[in-house]
Amino acid sequence: MQASQQHRSSVMASRLYRQIKQEVEPEPYWFPQLPPIDPSLCYSDSSHEFHFTVESSNENFCTLESSSANGSYNAYNSTSLVGFSPNGSPTSQQDSQSYPSDLHHSPDNNVGSPISGSCVTDDVSDLRDKLKELETVMLGPDSDVIDSKTSPEMGTWRLVTDAISRGDLKQVLVFCAKAMSDNDLLMAQWLMDELRRMVSVSGEPIQRLGAYMLEGLVARLASSGSSIYKALRCKEPKSADLLSYMHILYEVCPYLKFGYMSANGAIAEAMKDEDRVHIIDFQIAQGSQWITLIQAFAARPGGPPHIQITGIDDSTSAYARGGGLNIVGKRLSKLARYFKVPFEFHAAAMSGCEVQREHLQVRPGEALAVNFAFMLHHMPDESVSTENHRDRLLRLVKSLSPKVVTLVEQESNTNTAPFFARFLETLNYYTAMFESIDVTLPREHKERIDVEQQCLARDVVNIIACEGAERVERHELLGKWRSRFRMAGFTPYPLSSLVNATIKTLLENYCDRYRLEERDGALYLGWMNRDLVASCAWK
Repeated sequence: MQASQQHRSSVMASRLYRQIKQEVEPEPYWFPQLPPIDPSLCYSDSSHEFHFTVESSNENFCTLESSSANGSYNAYNSTSLVGFSPNGSPTSQQDSQSYPSDLHHSPDNNVGSPISGSCVTDDVSDLRDKLKELETVMLGPDSDVIDSKTSPEMGTWRLVTDAISRGDLKQVLVFCAKAMSDNDLLMAQWLMDELRRMVSVSGEPIQRLGAYMLEGLVARLASSGSSIYKALRCKEPKSADLLSYMHILYEVCPYLKFGYMSANGAIAEAMKDEDRVHIIDFQIAQGSQWITLIQAFAARPGGPPHIQITGIDDSTSAYARGGGLNIVGKRLSKLARYFKVPFEFHAAAMSGCEVQREHLQVRPGEALAVNFAFMLHHMPDESVSTENHRDRLLRLVKSLSPKVVTLVEQESNTNTAPFFARFLETLNYYTAMFESIDVTLPREHKERIDVEQQCLARDVVNIIACEGAERVERHELLGKWRSRFRMAGFTPYPLSSLVNATIKTLLENYCDRYRLEERDGALYLGWMNRDLVASCAWK
């Protein structure tokens, strides 16, 4: 009797399996063979870190154009489209089956978010119901425990559906990225549809970050990450607006100030007895870093030195300024005249990849300082190009015999990491970043969304969606930077205790969850127990 019942259940399961397969695979897709999910992939929220434990298994700038007038947020790209409806919920459309005017409305959704047009299935909830029915047929209605050894596929579905039912956004993001890493397109598409219901550009920090990470996943699935990144350079906000967003971020978070202050402290210490100082800034942007240093040199006992600054530019900074490097030169020259500091400015309007020795105008008798603040991670290394501009620049700078070289970089590992590991690192890093913004800039702040979209989200999308030379956000941990500097012939230049004390005073104006730590001659600024920015000096 029991054998007969098991036989009937098996027949029903096989019949239902074939039905689902036929309904969800009009094209040559296969019903996913759902590899068992390693319990170590489950995300633990403890201290914003990824813990790989069995116990945890139970549990241009941005691609978005904001419109404050109607409260909607739409994405721009050429092959896939991700938008945000007024409630902040993202929607996706593929070129092969998009619905620009025929939007499907759910009776329970009065904001009219368009439902995704998918090449796999148009009714994800129906698929989910059929999968549940299949589970019930195979295991019985009272089965609460799946033996992952005998039914790994059902174990996978249970872990995924449990994360969805709990509203565990981080875990669902991880499952979706893992499905993409495994080329499990059906699973990835289904989870993207679930994620669209969970994220919001105006919600909690993880919901906001999740919206941009989802956008990156959609772009990667559509192989349109590079197209998005290029197209957005033509869709940036007005230069005055972009500069305003960058200034807001500079004021509300201490990361940029920390980097500039630590680098300036090392330069001031190295140049305290020099009469002629030449500073080469490989990404001068607005020139804001040098305002306080010029003031400090002006107050130096015995009088200020003669200062020359060589500013190297990029197109993004030029756009934000609304003009060329002459704007920076005039601003700093005016400041130097006010403080009676002898000053000259040399512009080198080119990418770091193009810089050669003759562009830098190094003169005999100068004490040379070189500044790499949030710049070197944009240089392609040996994993991208045989030219390896990352190490080439370091060797070039060493050949100039500088007194001090300053390095400030995000403490993150996204350069050569494979996609899934890179996704986890990005989720970890930017969770801390978005939470720190949330503390300082209220969610109802009208410009907060713009700041996050224009200053952070594009980087997130680039890390997740792009590969090869198109992936320009390639961060490395300080340990790797140390190896590169040593190979180029540099030795550490210890930061003075005065720099440490000055930055501690700076942090008193911010939330007490920021922390400053000195390790092995370098300074680390972090949020709670996550290091976010590292600063050090070399000679």
